Amino acid sequence: MQAVYFRDPNGREPVNDFIDSLPPERQEEIDHTISLLNRLAPNDPPLPFPHSSQVEGQLRELRCHYGRDLYRIVYRRSRNLFVLLHIVEKRTKALPRADIDIAKERWVDFEQRMGAQPRRRPRAAGHDAPCHVYHF
Repeated sequence: MQAVYFRDPNGREPVNDFIDSLPPERQEEIDHTISLLNRLAPNDPPLPFPHSSQVEGQLRELRCHYGRDLYRIVYRRSRNLFVLLHIVEKRTKALPRADIDIAKERWVDFEQRMGAQPRRRPRAAGHDAPCHVYHF
């Protein structure tokens, strides 16, 4: 399996941009947690709690911690990919509805562009892909 960033129609990667804005030690911890997704085989069950938990339907959250600071990456599986849709610094007990809605909207956008015939830019592979392969 491979974790990838969602890329919007303008080529921006909101999750990657958020992570890049953090201090290096926080980036490293989040990168480590993301790497757990990459270790899963295609037929493996979802990453278990406390690393991941279900949000709504097929949306899941990757639970990243740095000391007392909590980060949540909302993601969804697309065949052999984990699409990292949205990230938030968690400050409340439940993930805010607005953040769930952002992830759902990005998923719909991803599906529409991936399923378009012929595929509309950005396409599934290449420099203008809808998501970027996450390198460790």
